[in-house]
Amino acid sequence: MSHVHIIGGGLAGLSAAIELAAQARVTVYEAGPACGGRARSFHDRSLDARIDNGNHLILSSNDLTFRYLDIIGARHTLTGPGLPIFPYYDLEDSLAWTLRLSKGKLPFWALPGGRRVPGMKLSELASLGRFLRAGDDTTVETCLSSGQLSRRLLVPFAISVLNTDIHTGSAKLLGNVIRKSLAKGGMACCPWFPAVGLSETLIDPAVSYLKRFHGEVRTGVRVSAIAQQNGRATALETADGRIELGSEDQVIMAVPGPVAQFLLPGVKAPDAFESIANAHFRLPATVQARGVVAQAGFVGLVGGIAEWIFLKGDILSVTVSAANRYADRKNSELLATIWSEIRRALDPVLSQPLPVAMPPARLVWEKRATFAATPEQNRLRSGARTDLVNLALAGDWTDTGLPSTIEGSIQSGLQAVSALGFRSAVEYTGS
Repeated sequence: MSHVHIIGGGLAGLSAAIELAAQARVTVYEAGPACGGRARSFHDRSLDARIDNGNHLILSSNDLTFRYLDIIGARHTLTGPGLPIFPYYDLEDSLAWTLRLSKGKLPFWALPGGRRVPGMKLSELASLGRFLRAGDDTTVETCLSSGQLSRRLLVPFAISVLNTDIHTGSAKLLGNVIRKSLAKGGMACCPWFPAVGLSETLIDPAVSYLKRFHGEVRTGVRVSAIAQQNGRATALETADGRIELGSEDQVIMAVPGPVAQFLLPGVKAPDAFESIANAHFRLPATVQARGVVAQAGFVGLVGGIAEWIFLKGDILSVTVSAANRYADRKNSELLATIWSEIRRALDPVLSQPLPVAMPPARLVWEKRATFAATPEQNRLRSGARTDLVNLALAGDWTDTGLPSTIEGSIQSGLQAVSALGFRSAVEYTGS
């Protein structure tokens, strides 16, 4: 049986490992103390609570993500309204509203009647068509029509999906997401997120699954070099010693782009990055919401610093995408502003108002959360295959056609499996 060595225990590496578990002997090498990469949970001592290093919405159209969850037996760990509903609060206009998408493909939600974005005009839907037709060099900004559909929905959506500002963000990448979600109809856009934590949903069940197939997960093992000979990877260098590769051994390198370039000089990879900031607030008691917010479990924000508020018991978690623009501001200032935004958005729908004084809080920065999803950076993404016949690349920075998302990470792992000649849910046809 072939032995596949997977460098990196993030979602891309775990996706590949899960796909290979029944086909090969699998060993995962993770440099950190636990798997998960940028999608993991941890106990924060300052809050004395378990929190995620980021917040993620999974849409019902993320077929590969749900397939992954079904394989590892973790679909039941998600929570969500089960319907394509998205509560929002416009901070500039002090307006609460809810987007209720039509279940089918026809956009009945855009007609007058209370289901659509307040103040939008039907003519603004032309923006969606422009995204679907966007070329390689088109930016998000050039596809947008002026009006409330853009300001209240498409701009926040673009920033959240691309983690890049609309002036430089790739309209083609955003169009690919729209094609796989909104263009398929509302039932493709039902939002889901982990009921407990990212690790409990995406990581821990995957590690348990691998162990049932006698796969090995070695944490705290950093691969520092890859030996090559005659167009093959022949050994992995680690602090624990050299790992010789047999003639049938293969390697999947599921590491960030800069690490891939270090281990395999000549690999093409994005070299500009965007950060994400996640603020977590520990409340004295569990939050009790009413109405559609209680049903959804989250609120989208328009016109403020943050994009999303997630209600998780006595923890309020907030996401700030494309956060490079706030890098020069003090954490205390950002937290105070975000807390003010949370109070304005949530107080009208909570059984009891939030305290005026900010509770214990933690701001978690992912400095290189994603590659900058610009047309220029998109052209720097590598395919799964490399010049080494037994080594393939995985990672959300590789050429998946998607921005840096959970779905893209999982897809990249499957593409790497296919590129090495194994059975995979995704056929790899790239270079």
